[in-house]
Amino acid sequence: MFSLIGIVLLAFTFASTPLHAKENQSLMIVIKQTHSIDTFTTFGGQTIENVKVGWESYGELNEDKSNVILITHYFTGNSHAAGKYHIDDAEPGYWDAIIGPNKAIDTNRFFVISVDSLVNIGAFDENVITTGPASINPKTQKPYGLTFPVVTMRDFVNTQKSVLESLGIQKLYAVAGPSMGSMQAIEWASAYPQWVERLISVIGSGSADAWTSAYLEQWTVPITMDINFNGGDYYNLPKEQWPTLGLTHALAMITQSALHPNFFIQIGAQIGYTPLEEDALQSISAKPSIVNWLMGRAAERAHLMDANHLLYLVRANQLFVTGMQGTLEEGLKQITAKVLLIPATTDLLLMPYHAEKIDSILRANEQSSQLEYLSGDLGHLEGVAGIVKHANTIRAFLNDEAPKAANSDNE
Repeated sequence: MFSLIGIVLLAFTFASTPLHAKENQSLMIVIKQTHSIDTFTTFGGQTIENVKVGWESYGELNEDKSNVILITHYFTGNSHAAGKYHIDDAEPGYWDAIIGPNKAIDTNRFFVISVDSLVNIGAFDENVITTGPASINPKTQKPYGLTFPVVTMRDFVNTQKSVLESLGIQKLYAVAGPSMGSMQAIEWASAYPQWVERLISVIGSGSADAWTSAYLEQWTVPITMDINFNGGDYYNLPKEQWPTLGLTHALAMITQSALHPNFFIQIGAQIGYTPLEEDALQSISAKPSIVNWLMGRAAERAHLMDANHLLYLVRANQLFVTGMQGTLEEGLKQITAKVLLIPATTDLLLMPYHAEKIDSILRANEQSSQLEYLSGDLGHLEGVAGIVKHANTIRAFLNDEAPKAANSDNE
């Protein structure tokens, strides 16, 4: 088993991709594809021309196109949910432990598809295709910057819907996703109930309540306070003059938000952190070793990401309420799908009360709802790195079987 430091270097902490045990790695080789939309109208009523999003798939679409499972991704994730782009890739997609031949989401049976979001934070990742503030506005031939329209979870859903319709798909056997992906999955089931038969919400929420919205705003502050932010207009400057320091600090905050104190305590032990370190004692400019570790992890990813895109993703999360039409209760009433909710007990970002509230409302309305908990020391990260613990739960849910005991979940 890999060390905790090794896991975090590659793990989803809202800043990278998770490492699974070697026996769970997939040999599926996947290809990123591009979908184009000539003119896209946002939920807010604005238009975006020449929209492009990337997508990839696993398994084969059956003749009547009834075997489709859509995977919706998390905040700093993308459509690389499983498999590898090249045989020598260090790691597979983030949910590879449960997506693939004979796995919980069995690609021998299902056609599994995932789509890069609009304003994807990985704007400069060669494996991400997205339209957002860093893209060229066809009308001005300059990057949009903060003139890019505000986008929402409904817009992410509608671009995914456009991809599916281009393939002749009109129905989803299931939609599933972690964190921000959970929000998109719930929005799918509410906005287009005739499309969605089953919904799997992992470490998610049905709406941005007051606490969550204020909490997310803190992620934007390092960027907007960066001396190089320049009102979001920095693309024409040398890259060393971009707000990279602010973005790095934002990613560090996001990473810590996604983990649990127990994980940091273990990392501290591995790197030899102590409260009374000589460097920090002798110079106010020196940082504790655990801070240097965290900032190093964030800096490794910042060069592939864009500060403006992060701001837009935060706003999309802040604007979210299931159904996008008023209250959470109103949005949930529209759902006809069977629902599986999987919060993490140690999650300090989207705490279990979010899922519990959804479950309570659905049950009160006599709608289908199953609530299962993920345990472990990874906090919010459990919904990605620890999802295999509920592989059997997910398999049974997709097979319409009765729920199994929690301790039976292993591959």
